[in-house]
Amino acid sequence: MTDGWNWRRPSGPAVTGAPDPASPWWSDAMADPWRDPYAPTAVHVPAPPIVDVPQPESVPNPDAPRRSLAPILAICLVTALLAGGLGGTLGFVFAVRGGYVGSAGAQIGATDQPVPESLQRAPETLAGVAERVLPSVVTVRVTGAIGSGFVVSADGYVITNDHVVEGAGDTLSVSFSDGATASARVVGRDPESDIAVIKVAKSGLTPVALGDSDTIAVGDPVLAFGSPLALVNTVTSGIVSALDRPIEAGEAGGATRYYAAIQTDAAVNQGNSGGPLVSAAGQVVGVNSVIRSVGSTDTEAGNIGLAFAIPINQAKRVAKDIIDTGKARRTVIGAEVVTGETAGGARLRAVEPAGPAAAAGLKSGDVLTRIDGHVLEDGTDLIALVRKYAPGAVVTVDYRRGTKAASASVTLAADTN
Repeated sequence: MTDGWNWRRPSGPAVTGAPDPASPWWSDAMADPWRDPYAPTAVHVPAPPIVDVPQPESVPNPDAPRRSLAPILAICLVTALLAGGLGGTLGFVFAVRGGYVGSAGAQIGATDQPVPESLQRAPETLAGVAERVLPSVVTVRVTGAIGSGFVVSADGYVITNDHVVEGAGDTLSVSFSDGATASARVVGRDPESDIAVIKVAKSGLTPVALGDSDTIAVGDPVLAFGSPLALVNTVTSGIVSALDRPIEAGEAGGATRYYAAIQTDAAVNQGNSGGPLVSAAGQVVGVNSVIRSVGSTDTEAGNIGLAFAIPINQAKRVAKDIIDTGKARRTVIGAEVVTGETAGGARLRAVEPAGPAAAAGLKSGDVLTRIDGHVLEDGTDLIALVRKYAPGAVVTVDYRRGTKAASASVTLAADTN
C-alpha cells in the first residue's frame, strides 16, 4: 500500500538517482531531517583549506653581476679612523690635565713640587751626619787587600789601621766617595796601637770633626763608615755597647796590639778596618779595628754584632806623634805584669826601679785590682787600659799586697823606646 508518504529505515535499500539540482531544498541539505527519504543521497566534500607551503630557496645565478663591497669597506675604515682619533685625543687631554704629559713631550710624575719637610734631612739626623762625613772617608787599596780611613787634615793626612797598610809598597792608593782616586804614601805606623798615618797626594780635602771619646756613654747611637767586603761608601748604625773593653789582638809572628776599645753593635766587616766610628753629632769617636766572630778563618768571619774601635783620643795622640816625629810614644806604668792568669787582678811580676810604679810604692807581687775605677781581671786589662792614657796622666790604682788592700796614685810615663 502506498500513500503520499512512505517511511523506510535508513538501512533499507538505497535509492539511486540524483537530486534535482534546480531544487533549493536538496542542493545543500544533505542532513536535513525533513527531506524526502527516497531522495538520492549526495555528499558535498568541502574544498581543502589553503595551506602556506614554503617555497624552495632560490639559487642565485652565478653569471649575474655582483654588487661591489668597496663602499662598505670604505665606510668601516673611515669610522674606525674617526673613533681612534677621537679616543686618542680624549686620552691625551685627560693625561695633560692629570699632569702625566707635558706640552713639550713625554713626562712622568708631577713637576715643580716642593720637597716635603719630612724628606729634608736635617744636619743632626743620622742621614744628615752620613751626608756630611762620607766625603771625608776614603777606601785604602793595598796590593791584595782593602781597608778604610778618614781625612784629618786639608793637606791630605789620613788615619787608618796599621794592619791595613802593613806590607804596603808603591801600589798604595785611595779612592773617595765621589769616585776620585789618588796615590798615597805611608807616613808612619805604630803596630802595638794598630794606628797608622798615610798622606794622600791631594790638597783641599775636607777633614772630619774629631770628638772626645771620654765623653761617650753606653747606649749612644753611632755610625760605622767604610768599605766592608769592598762595598765602598757603606754606612751602618748601632749603639755603643760597652766602653773600655780590653783588646789583645795580633797575628802569629807579628806585634801584639793592646787597647781599651769602644764596643759597638753597628755592622762592621772586613774592609771596615781603619774607618771612622761617628757619634750622632757627626764627630769621630773611634777607629774601627777588629770584630769578634764565630768563624774559624778570615773567609768565614763576619759581623755578629760585636765590633771594636780604638778610642779617638788615643788614635789622635798616636797619629799626632807620627806626623810630628815619625814615631809614636807608648804609655807605660813601669812594671812587667803576668798575663793569662786568673788572679782576680793584674799581678806585677817585676817593677822597674826608676819607673812610675816604683815611684808610687808598688812592688813585685802586688796584685792591681782597679785603675781609675776600671776593674782589672788580669795583666792584659792593665796594659790595654794604661795605653788609653797619655804620658804624664795621673791614675789611681787599687791593689792587694798579701792580705792587705791599699791604693796609690801613679804618674804614667812614655816608653823610652
